[in-house]
Amino acid sequence: MSRLRIGITIGLHHEAETLWNNGIKQNAVFLAEALRNCPNVASALLVNTTAIPISSALPWDLERWPTVSFEDAKDSVDVLIELGGQIDAAQTDYLKRRGARVVSYCCGFEYIHAMEAVLFGRRMSGGNLFVNQRYDDIWVIPQVANISQSYFEVLRRQSGREVPFIWSHVFLDARVRRLPHAGEYQPHAGPRRLSVMEPNINVVKFCLYPAMIAELTYRERPDEIALLQVTNAEQIARNNVEFIALMNQLDIVREHKAVFLGRHDTPAFLAENTDIVISHQWENPLNYFYLEVCWQGYPLVHNATLCADLGYYYRDNDVHDGAHRVIEAIDTHDAQHAFYRERQRALIRRYLPDNLQLVETYSALLDELVRRPIR
Repeated sequence: MSRLRIGITIGLHHEAETLWNNGIKQNAVFLAEALRNCPNVASALLVNTTAIPISSALPWDLERWPTVSFEDAKDSVDVLIELGGQIDAAQTDYLKRRGARVVSYCCGFEYIHAMEAVLFGRRMSGGNLFVNQRYDDIWVIPQVANISQSYFEVLRRQSGREVPFIWSHVFLDARVRRLPHAGEYQPHAGPRRLSVMEPNINVVKFCLYPAMIAELTYRERPDEIALLQVTNAEQIARNNVEFIALMNQLDIVREHKAVFLGRHDTPAFLAENTDIVISHQWENPLNYFYLEVCWQGYPLVHNATLCADLGYYYRDNDVHDGAHRVIEAIDTHDAQHAFYRERQRALIRRYLPDNLQLVETYSALLDELVRRPIR
């Protein structure tokens, strides 16, 4: 069997689009890295499905991660993995007539997005919903499988399968290169600065429970908490009367030990402002943010079941358990920070693009895919 030429879709909105506004483009890059390590893969390109031209303004190395338009890729790829940009019916038909396979790679919370679009009037499809029913396979990363896999399978009339989650520290390394101590956690004496960095755009990752964990910690150890910082929360803290009323029930807020901030760059905010990160998820039990925090050696207090061996894990929605883990980090983290960082990195290696088991799994998925009849 000849080695496969792979295309992975992205959807650019402008020529110099950042890699940090969401994880989708990073996901495409990491998948390309992993697939290039597969013995049955000849090449892996990023394929832009929008009209935005490809230029050197893009914030990634175009020699390392070649990026082309769909028009430039459509006659050469053997497998197109639709990840960050959707192809239409005519483009699908063109690929199928060429004998190419088309895979849907699902890494978003589409069921939740659909619910929000229906219930709260958030536009999802711009009124032009296209559901492609000609995928040759559906690949779903583990953290979205529970909530969205059945949703995908019914609409797309194709069974799905879980595939390994992939992450790389390549972009993080570039971002922290100019930071003191490469942005890694540094121990120090005195009260701790607590940070909550949830996106606060839906129920999946919201700051309320982390703020309550910080509150319980503050009630028990008020002299050991310097500040609670909640990013991505400035608007709701100014304009949402329900959020304001809830926050004003907390001692840490009433005693002016909490601030509600806008959006911040994660690596810099960790290095400049943070001692302990508190997180909470609901149907998002693994994501890049957790890995970035732990890779850099910061104590992460979290309830993410798919990476419970990382950081300081608390159960479910148990904010009392979460506060106990914050206190544990206050009491013990500095003494073992170097060991902690190295252990986190050793554990995270299971997600890296060169992990042998991960590469073998993707290689087997591709072998099985090309043996299937084209839909």
